[in-house]
Order: sequence, then structure tokens, then C-alpha cells
Amino acid sequence: MVVNAAQPDGDETGLPDDRTDPSTQLEGWRRFVEADPAIFVLLPDQQWRALSPQLRETYDEARISYHSELQVVRTSTVKEIAHQGRLLTLLNQREHGARRGMIVSGQWTTGKTTALKQLGRTHELRIRQRYPGSDRIPVVYITAPPKGSPRKLALEFARFLGLPVINPRHNTIDVTSAVCQVLIEARTDLVLVDEIHLLNHATTAGEDLSDHLKYFTEHLPATFVYAGINVENSGLFTGVRGKQLGGRCILVRTGAFPPNAEWQALVASLETTLRLHRHQTNTLVKLAKYLHQRTGGMIGSLSHLIRAAAISAILDGSEQITKTLLRDIRVDHNSESDSPPEPRRAAG
Repeated sequence: MVVNAAQPDGDETGLPDDRTDPSTQLEGWRRFVEADPAIFVLLPDQQWRALSPQLRETYDEARISYHSELQVVRTSTVKEIAHQGRLLTLLNQREHGARRGMIVSGQWTTGKTTALKQLGRTHELRIRQRYPGSDRIPVVYITAPPKGSPRKLALEFARFLGLPVINPRHNTIDVTSAVCQVLIEARTDLVLVDEIHLLNHATTAGEDLSDHLKYFTEHLPATFVYAGINVENSGLFTGVRGKQLGGRCILVRTGAFPPNAEWQALVASLETTLRLHRHQTNTLVKLAKYLHQRTGGMIGSLSHLIRAAAISAILDGSEQITKTLLRDIRVDHNSESDSPPEPRRAAG
């Protein structure tokens, strides 16, 4: 059995502490960037069968932990966003005027956040390789604050950087100036803003937040990349501010995958990550059409369905994913609503 090394920190029980800081904080982001992909090597069947009940429980817990981690699949969407993001950072290197940005827009569970964070991770690793030992902060990842205001936006940046607690006497300009100074000194050149659909130019609050975000884009020598749910319909491109944003950013859309060769390749890729003792290779590939029906072609829903099924197969001892098991796994409400119920076979 081979798994990723446990974190040295733990609680009084001696078990590793699996809690991590969120990616919207610098320490959490760095852990995300540095984390190795989950690895688990199955024991040979003879050794597996010979495990004592206590060792079997520990072994199964390690496999459950492995399957609970999201496996990033290099979909065409992830590749496109990585490519466009790379082009923009190169184009903006010596730009002294308005820098170009990118907006990633799509439905729920279409991989927007995953692609956004992978873009940031790849860029940061590239910068670290180019400037080893540097104390740069090449990437910032924040989410747009709900019912946002300029102050809330500035605080999101401050929170990511771990700046000292801001007290009420510090006005928005104070916080913003401090954030910009730190980011300029840290040579930040890629800023990722998730949940951008919360910014609605049709409202006064949205206009104020947009103006403040524009201030950041004009005072930081960085490429800004945004992601949000169906931003074309969220009011983001409304009015003069929306037109200006649309004129500075390229738009990349994410969506459901059609039941084609790429969908089968995605299913096959996820199937190779399974660590089950009785699972038959290509079982899920043969069920690709059914999996598409269950998930509506959404990569997030597909990943959830397969990982949940794998954990269930460990818990119930079957050690394999079958169509019968998949039927019992619940996916998100949207997929369940869009997928017509499949009639169950009568017993006997």
C-alpha cells in the first residue's frame, strides 16, 4: 500500500489533521499549489485477504480518503482556459495601458472553479521554477463577496494576504492602498476572481464594486481572470461599465459535454483512478451513455457520482461499481431533475 505522506500535524489522538486552510487564504493556496496528486497502490489480492480486521479498516479508510479527493481531469475546457490564460499573461507582460483579461462563464458543475485554480497553480509553479527561493506571491485567488461593497472586496484581498486585522478606522482607500502596495512588492501577476456573477452592474452596489475592481486592475500590473455562473445573464455586461469590461476580456464558456468520444475518454480517465479489488476494467466506459443520462454531461456531477460509488463499494464490501450500485447513488438536484427516473427491475 502506498499513499501520500500524512501531514506532520495532528490532534491528540495521533491521527493526521486533514483540515486545510481555504484556497482564498495565502497559506491554503500555497498548500493547494504544492499538493501532490493523490496516490494509492492496491495490495496484491493475497495480502489484502490476509489483512486483520484492524488493518483492513485502516486500509479501507485510506482508500476512502483517496477516493474523496477530487481527481483533476485534463478536459478540453481545462486545456483551453490554461492556454488562453498563458497567452494573456504573456501579452500583458509589458502592457502599460489597459490589460486584457478573461471571463470563464458556464452552468453549475461544469468545471469553472477547477479550471480557474488549475490555471493559477500551473502559473505559480512556472514562476517558482523561474525564480527559485523567491518570496513572490505570483497568484491571488479570491471570491467576489456576496452583496459586495468596495470595502468587502478590499478585505477579500487583505484576507488572502493575511494582512493584520483591519479596524473600523481604516477606510476603504486605506485598505486598498495597503493591498496594492503588498501585491506590487510581491510581484503578483495573476489575479483570479471567482463567483463574479455576484457582481451586477444593474445595481448601485454592483456599480460601486465594479468601479473598485477596475481600480485594482488599473493599479496592479497583473492579468485578471474571472469565473462565474452564466455571467452573460447576470448583469455583468450591463451598462457602460459592463461594456468596458466586455471590451477588455475574452469570454470562455464551459458547459455540458455531449455524449461523444471525449465524454467516453473522461469516463475512462476517471475509471483508471479507481482503487477497488473486484472492479472490472472498462465497466464504466460501457456505461458511458447511462452516466451521461444521469449527469447531463456535467463533469462535476460525473466526478461526484463515480467517487461516491467507489466509496460505497468499499463500505459495502462489493469492491466494484455496477449499474445497480450507481442507481443508488444520489447526484445533485439539477442532474436528478433533468434525468428521467429509470424503472427498477422487479425482484425475482
